[in-house]
Amino acid sequence: MTDLHYLTVADASRRIAKGRLSPVDLVDASLDRIAELNKKLHAFVLVLADDARKAARKAHGQIKAGRRIGPLHGIPLGLKDIYSTRGIRTTAHSKVLLRNVPKSDSTVAAKLGAAGMVLVGKLATHEFATGGPAKDLPFPPAVNPWKEGHFTGGSSSGSGAAIAAGLVTATMGSDTSGSIRGPSAFCGIAGFKPTYGLVSRAGVYPLSFSLDHCGPMTWTLEDGAMLLDAVAGPDTADPASSAPEKPPGYTRALKDGIRGMRVGIVRRFYEKDVEATREARKAIEEALLVLKKLGARLVDVQLPALAEWDACCRVILQAEAYAIHEKDLRTRPHIFARVTRERLLSGAMLSAADYIQALRRRSQLCRIYDEALAKVDVIVTGCSLAPAPTLDELYELPSVLGRGRLVMTPFNITGAPAASVCAGFSKDGLPLSLQIAAKPHDDVLVLRAGHAYEQAAGWRDRRPEL
Repeated sequence: MTDLHYLTVADASRRIAKGRLSPVDLVDASLDRIAELNKKLHAFVLVLADDARKAARKAHGQIKAGRRIGPLHGIPLGLKDIYSTRGIRTTAHSKVLLRNVPKSDSTVAAKLGAAGMVLVGKLATHEFATGGPAKDLPFPPAVNPWKEGHFTGGSSSGSGAAIAAGLVTATMGSDTSGSIRGPSAFCGIAGFKPTYGLVSRAGVYPLSFSLDHCGPMTWTLEDGAMLLDAVAGPDTADPASSAPEKPPGYTRALKDGIRGMRVGIVRRFYEKDVEATREARKAIEEALLVLKKLGARLVDVQLPALAEWDACCRVILQAEAYAIHEKDLRTRPHIFARVTRERLLSGAMLSAADYIQALRRRSQLCRIYDEALAKVDVIVTGCSLAPAPTLDELYELPSVLGRGRLVMTPFNITGAPAASVCAGFSKDGLPLSLQIAAKPHDDVLVLRAGHAYEQAAGWRDRRPEL
């Protein structure tokens, strides 16, 4: 039998429904795995062992009594430590919030709790989802389980490590310019950034009001769709909420496959704009062949150079992030990690004109994106165009190596749904990745395409050797 800590959400849910698995055993397996490996991986900054076991016993009793809430009932969950949790420390991995204990749950935490999920702990991040990896923070940076000393990606670093290593079955991350998809690419998991506003950000510590997204990070996109079914929806507490009153059944839609789906290929991002490694480029091309064999129709799609998207995103992000943290930066800048402080203070150098021009260019890029996708259902391109670098390299050149070969920002600028899925491994055993995106609110199409690829490619059977 598959080790319980490596069960997917879907597999665990089916076993629980058939009475073949108890939430108590599943949560115990997760906590045992955390106890065994977290000192090495630093994925969790807070473990709620007693609370989790109590919740698992309650879930087991409810299910045995015929009161199963739904497919997520009794499934262990980890939350990135920017999601507010009532009565539970939420630090954003920062000294600024080291004693912060929220009085209410974020909307996502509340929804997943109502779905019966069992919170086992809070996961490492970069400080306020931007500053990292860094050694001058209250908790050490998470480590990539595929190879010792390597970067997980950021900022949802603990989520990437925890899912890949089987510390927990499901997590929720956040993505402002790649913070779900980057760690998913480097850690070989499935990360899904939904359409902007589809999942509420209420109670989640912001980095950039107009770019932040919340989304699932899991072993498969099927698992991600299951979480999305629970958390998607309108929320008056989030002014950017754009979800329909009754979102579609994301998990149910996966069975439709991709035969006849029109798949656009954005080649310039990984052939011209960024220097992809030979292995990364080969992985993308082989993934395209898999999609073609599944019945997809492949066509080339043209978009503006990646540098334009990156520059536009960076100006907006830095300006909004500085506005959020301005008071602390003025009164106690020393409390931030050095890399966080430097990144946030760069926003103080921007003028109102810089920000307005970036917003104007964003509108133009969104229109170009919509026009380019008018004749296709989804687009495919690279995600990370190189395997994960080492942590030591990141400490030396954080900006260059942390973002140098990532294709992320077009889908934050447009608010479009985008997923990173594993597309193989380098000769050194580090994961490679593929990115699938679509027009805003076509989340179902991204999930269908990614799920079909995962099922056909076969990479989900390989786990890191720990």
